[in-house]
Amino acid sequence: MTVQPLLKIEDLKVHFPMKRRSLFGGERRWVKALDGVSFELAPGETLGIVGESGCGKSTLCRAVLRLVEPTGGRTVWLGKDFSELGGEELRLERRNMQIIFQDPLASLDPRMTVRQIIERPLLNFPNRENAEERRRQVGDLMELVGLNKAWMDRYPHEFSGGQCQRIGIARALILKPKLLVCDEPVSALDVSVQAQIINLLMKLQQQLGLSYLFISHNLSVVRHISHRVMVLYLGKVMEIAERDDFYRRPLHPYSQALISAVPLPDPKLERTKPRMRLQGDLPSPLNPPSGCPFRTRCPRATEICAAEMPALRDFGSGHVAACHHIEV
Repeated sequence: MTVQPLLKIEDLKVHFPMKRRSLFGGERRWVKALDGVSFELAPGETLGIVGESGCGKSTLCRAVLRLVEPTGGRTVWLGKDFSELGGEELRLERRNMQIIFQDPLASLDPRMTVRQIIERPLLNFPNRENAEERRRQVGDLMELVGLNKAWMDRYPHEFSGGQCQRIGIARALILKPKLLVCDEPVSALDVSVQAQIINLLMKLQQQLGLSYLFISHNLSVVRHISHRVMVLYLGKVMEIAERDDFYRRPLHPYSQALISAVPLPDPKLERTKPRMRLQGDLPSPLNPPSGCPFRTRCPRATEICAAEMPALRDFGSGHVAACHHIEV
């Protein structure tokens, strides 16, 4: 029996217009933050999204939630065309899709108590709960995410970074969503606290049946929490694979470079492991290279890479990659 995807993205594009170069017009230029991204997310699955800064990871997640309006493409949510929803219908459907932000303290209003922060979504989507019922729900959620419910009348500045992130997670869960978008939720935290938050997210996924879009620069964190991994480069998908298959045999040269940069815990193995160093910087999305966007830094690039963008090809077990020179 085939399980219907919770979320299906088809050829998603987000292009931001640039100001014209002069008062007399001229050709308008566009920053192609996303340029034809497609993937699926199953119920209860975590899709890790990796890539360098500026590759379009955060834009992708905001476009999925329609916090940024896509330029093109289609988003199918629970079998419905989410791209076509508007007004009150869109607002109500957003209850099922919540986001956890990168900076835990900056994402919380310093003038509101923890109780007010967590219960605020209930006031935006009233379900006839009275104040006592809302207080009970906030207390239950605080305990679920590892906070003492006796702290609910404190303010954000009285908490550590890890505790603030737990408050943000509780706020995201108060409406009982099906999807959580995690936009680098542990990058601003200490390493020991990162492990606590990752383990909390995994426990919540098992208990509540959540699905995650998980953005991170840390491939070790992605390996720990994700079921599948998607690699983005300059707004395009380079590779998608099951987690273990991806880390065992990365196919795209960019994926291989990312994994080779992950440090090993054993100093002897770290000193002797092969490394793949990329030359140059990430090209500008305002003027991307022709053909394959990675070709200007790729050690395998040939003439066909400049002439033609490679299509995503399936190399078995749902492992797809976009490269002209993959040999399996």
